[in-house]
Amino acid sequence: MNRLVAIAGTNASGKSALAVEMALRFGGEVVSADSRQVYAGLDLGSGKITPEETKGVRHHLLDVRQPGEFFSMADFQRLAYAAIDDIIARGKLPILAGGTGLYVECVTKGYLLSDRAPDLAYREELEKLTTPELYEMLIKALPDIEIDRYNRNRVMRVLEKLHDGDAAQPAACPRYDVLTLGVIPDRETLKTRIDERLERRMRAGMVDEVARLRREGEMDAFLLGLGLEYRYITEYLRGAYPDEQTMTRELSLAIKRFAKRQVTWFKRDKSIKMLDMNGDYTSEAAALISGFLKGDRHEPY
Repeated sequence: MNRLVAIAGTNASGKSALAVEMALRFGGEVVSADSRQVYAGLDLGSGKITPEETKGVRHHLLDVRQPGEFFSMADFQRLAYAAIDDIIARGKLPILAGGTGLYVECVTKGYLLSDRAPDLAYREELEKLTTPELYEMLIKALPDIEIDRYNRNRVMRVLEKLHDGDAAQPAACPRYDVLTLGVIPDRETLKTRIDERLERRMRAGMVDEVARLRREGEMDAFLLGLGLEYRYITEYLRGAYPDEQTMTRELSLAIKRFAKRQVTWFKRDKSIKMLDMNGDYTSEAAALISGFLKGDRHEPY
């Protein structure tokens, strides 16, 4: 099988910068694995890499949908496969990088996904329920399922799959030989990075971005469904918080809770090689990738 490098990590972990550095070193291109960065115009809130930060490295699967358009994991997998195969055909190294765990896994594990269109009438029924109600509904149907109870979109999508008669946990048929590197800083470092990153994006106009999307006609339901930055800022603009400072403080806590769940998600996968974030992890990643490309799955060269 053709080789694929994946770099997975939490919010504010530095995975995007590492992916760019590895692409520069190994002649690669980056395929983004982020469920919000696929949407054009969702830049600051999604933490989308800037043109300057790419350092000239080509990135795929950014801005491939307009806000509000339906985009499933099957859509992502199809586009990711096409991008990766194109990169390989041009003699370059594909590097899948992102923090949306299911997006990373559907490519690295090769999940066999249904591309059936959603039942919009059933989705409308689900939208009337709160996230805890949706989760309770799912647990009654699948008591042993492992899923983030706070991820409304994911819980709803599994319910839709069950409604359509699809398997909640898809079978897998790996398409590539994959080396997955984990980028997870220690807890205190991660908290600091999250706060610093959030402050930078707030100063850069993240509230204005959400306000602009609403002025341009984007529905609040879509923005709220995106979670985190878009949910909290939309709620702030609707008057749910007394001031921006209070909203930002609550948002920071929510991002940290989400990052903690990301850590749990990625650490459960023992095939991921966790980098030593307290050491020279860039050199470590380069050595592992070099060894992988030479055919050694275990020891760096």
